[in-house]
Amino acid sequence: MKTANKLAILLSLVALAPFASAKSLEQDYIETCRKDSGVPVPVSVVVPTVESGYAGATVEIEFTVDATGLPTALKVKSSPDAALGEVVVDAVKQWRFTPAKRDGLPVATRVVLPVRILDESLSGSRYAMK
Repeated sequence: MKTANKLAILLSLVALAPFASAKSLEQDYIETCRKDSGVPVPVSVVVPTVESGYAGATVEIEFTVDATGLPTALKVKSSPDAALGEVVVDAVKQWRFTPAKRDGLPVATRVVLPVRILDESLSGSRYAMK
């Protein structure tokens, strides 16, 4: 298993907001993620809906993407409070990935994912994503 990797987004959702189209924020996220073979690539994401008051907060989730692309062993590394961390973990449990590959074969990989809570004024509803 590799050491922790961070999934990165090449474009900020804030930068994408003015260009909103028929595509969903989830699809924008998937399209802008790193696609290196050494990192898991999200192919299906669920954006958690959070209560007001969390705008600007970041929840850091650590988990393993197994060789089949499922997130396992999820835990909150940091969060402003336990309730917010739980909501984000529940959403990330539903994500699906193309697993990382080593020597052409899928491998389990440890991931650290920072999730920044954005304000509803950016999209019309509160959502969490980074």
